Amino acid sequence: MEVRRSSSNSPWERGFDVSYKFACEKLAAISDIREQCRRSGARCMGRNEIVVDYLNQPYHIVLPECRILLENNDREIPLRDKILILHYFTGAKGTPATGKSIAYKQLQGGASYFPAFSQRAIGPLVKNFGNSPELLRRAAAKLGGREANYGDVSVTIDAFDHVPITFVLWKGDEEVASNGNILFDANISDYLATEDVTVLCETIIWKLVRDIPAC
Repeated sequence: MEVRRSSSNSPWERGFDVSYKFACEKLAAISDIREQCRRSGARCMGRNEIVVDYLNQPYHIVLPECRILLENNDREIPLRDKILILHYFTGAKGTPATGKSIAYKQLQGGASYFPAFSQRAIGPLVKNFGNSPELLRRAAAKLGGREANYGDVSVTIDAFDHVPITFVLWKGDEEVASNGNILFDANISDYLATEDVTVLCETIIWKLVRDIPAC
């Protein structure tokens, strides 16, 4: 199956290199790394190394170089993943999970940005899994996904320690098309900006698409 990327040309994506530079500068400005590890759920491995769990895998942030390495893996990490990891770590406020699920439109600016979010994340979710929602369960398992109680099929993936994201599908029939949604814990804005949430969901969807088991 061909994986098609979003045609979005947002400032976040146009300026990957600049965004990464700013994120590294924000990391360097943190005076209490151990406290920030506590807030984010990261593991402090000493003065010069942090481990952040991202999509069911441990990533090491090496200081002061601001290098990000996937544990026991030499492959290059996509720049957007590096930026998301840094944005999560540096922005984490340590707010406990609320147990209350919210939709994208309830985020700050979410109502205005929802059409773009739907095109970049919900649309590909429904297009690739709507007719075979059981594949969503199988693909999500590789990212540590677990079943949730929404729609006809739903899975929750812990993008980061404090950022569970639930992907929901409703099966279609001859009269009604398949539909979908993406839900978040109400505390998500204490960990990621709304544009980061968009990029993160889009990133996860295409990782799931690549992991669709061969039939």
